[in-house]
Amino acid sequence: MSAPTPRPHDRSLKAAEDEDDPVDQMIARTGCTALHYAVQECMAEHQDWRKCQVQVQNFRDCMQDYQKKRAEELIKKRTLLQGQAS
Repeated sequence: MSAPTPRPHDRSLKAAEDEDDPVDQMIARTGCTALHYAVQECMAEHQDWRKCQVQVQNFRDCMQDYQKKRAEELIKKRTLLQGQAS
């Protein structure tokens, strides 16, 4: 008898403890959750990341947009704080 094949990217097997997963929480804050799940579903279906390049690129673009906006917000906030300190 062989061990069951692990399916790390299968979101249909999501357990209750995953509800508090810090990675999921972080991704939810970015607004890229649907794209993240699309990557995971593709990986679960194909078991080959090379066949999921469209999904990976879409998720990557979303995350880069979020990071750019976040950096701009932090710079703006820092500038405001420095102006108040002067």
